[in-house]
Amino acid sequence: MRARTLDTRALAKPEDLAENPSMNDNFNTIAGWTLGAGIVALGLSIASGMYFEADKPHRPHTMGFPIEGVVEEGAAAEGPALATLLATGDPAKGQAVFAKCTACHTIEQGGANGIGPNLYGILGKPIGKHAAGFAYSADLSGHGGEWTYENMDAWLKAPKQFAAGTKMTFAGLGSAEDRANVILYMLQNGGGPPLPPPPAEESAEDAEGAAGEAAEAGAEAAAEPAAADNAATASE
Repeated sequence: MRARTLDTRALAKPEDLAENPSMNDNFNTIAGWTLGAGIVALGLSIASGMYFEADKPHRPHTMGFPIEGVVEEGAAAEGPALATLLATGDPAKGQAVFAKCTACHTIEQGGANGIGPNLYGILGKPIGKHAAGFAYSADLSGHGGEWTYENMDAWLKAPKQFAAGTKMTFAGLGSAEDRANVILYMLQNGGGPPLPPPPAEESAEDAEGAAGEAAEAGAEAAAEPAAADNAATASE
C-alpha cells in the first residue's frame, strides 16, 4: 500500500485568510471566546476564595503589638520560678521520676559509673568533671561553670540544647515540677549549695495566703465556743 501524502493545497494559507474574511472572523471569534472563558474562570476562582476565607481569622506573620491572651509561636506560658518549685517540691516524687535514669546512672555514694556517670554529690560541682574516670563528651567537659540549680534545670529540660555534643540520648523532662523534684532528690544524695530563696512577690503572696488561712482558722475556732454556749442555753 502506498502511504497517503498530505495535500498541502488543502491547508489554509495566510493569503487565503486575507482573501477570505469569513475565515479570519471565525478564528477571531473562537480566540475571543477562549480568552473570555479564561477570564471568567479566573474571576470565579478569586471570588470563591474570598467568599470561603472571609470568615476565617488570620494570624499576622509578624505581631505588631502584644495582644492579651495570644502567645507567640514557640513561646510557652511562664510558670512558677525554679526557686519556688524547689521550695515547694518533693524529693520522694523526684525519686520516682529518677527511676527513668537508673538504666544509665547510679546515685548512691560510691556507686559505679555506667553508661552515664555516678551522680552522688553532683550539685555544685564543675560541669563535666564530677565523676572521676568517666569519659565525658568534649562539649560537656568543656562547657564550663558548675552544676548550679539553674544549670541542672536547663540540662534536665533539654540535654542536647545545653550541650549539643553530649553522649546522653535522653530527650529531657518537659515538666518543670518533675525537674525540680529530681533536683531535690539529687540534693538528698550528696548535698549541694543552699536552695535559692523564692522571688519576693511569690513569697509575699504565699505569706498573704497563709495569713488568710490562719485568720479563717481563728474565726472558726472562736465561733465554736459561742455555738456551744448557745446550744447549752437552748437546752436549759
